[in-house]
Amino acid sequence: MNVFSLISQATIVVKFILLILVIFSVFSWAIIIYKRRSIKAAETASQNFLEVFRRSKSLNEVNEAARKYKNSPLASLFQAGFKELVHLTRSNPQPQGSINREKLESINRSLLRASNAEINRLEKMMSFLATCGSVTPFIGLLGTVWGIMDSFHKIGVVRSASLVTVAPGIAEALIATALGLFAAIPAVIAYNHFLGRIKEMITRMDDFSLEFLNIIERAYGG
Repeated sequence: MNVFSLISQATIVVKFILLILVIFSVFSWAIIIYKRRSIKAAETASQNFLEVFRRSKSLNEVNEAARKYKNSPLASLFQAGFKELVHLTRSNPQPQGSINREKLESINRSLLRASNAEINRLEKMMSFLATCGSVTPFIGLLGTVWGIMDSFHKIGVVRSASLVTVAPGIAEALIATALGLFAAIPAVIAYNHFLGRIKEMITRMDDFSLEFLNIIERAYGG
């Protein structure tokens, strides 16, 4: 007996369960590869943008540079805050040193909205990995239970409890369990790994928002 012959001889129910597990596994690995690339791109772009932000002497210069780092959540935060700052200064032009607490709070709200949007983007499709990690072992267990039930049914039909009678059903049941774990384990590991990196990025966004607000307050005399 080999795996493929066991699968080909399995019942329709077990084959359907195995197909579901394969689909979960394929989508899970596709998401893992995509999230790895997207999070790495966000981290690299954010690091490069942060260097430009701290090196530049003008917010306009930083705004021009931010357009080059579209993958950076920090660049998106800056653009949102800078856009609100420009809107406030143009709608109510006043001398230098006129940014009060109310206007700072308005800029802070813009940064918060942009931060929430970036967090949603970073966490996109993470729920599928969590679902895959928690559900697929139980789907595999369902295939295991069904395979064992089928083995007991064959024992009743042939009235023999020999290994030849029960081995195929138990083997296909174990295949379902193994495939369920194969889909779940990488999903759980990847979910926890990506979640940690996303939390680090969220912390960096919070720190950047405070740093940006401090620069505005110093420059415009909060």
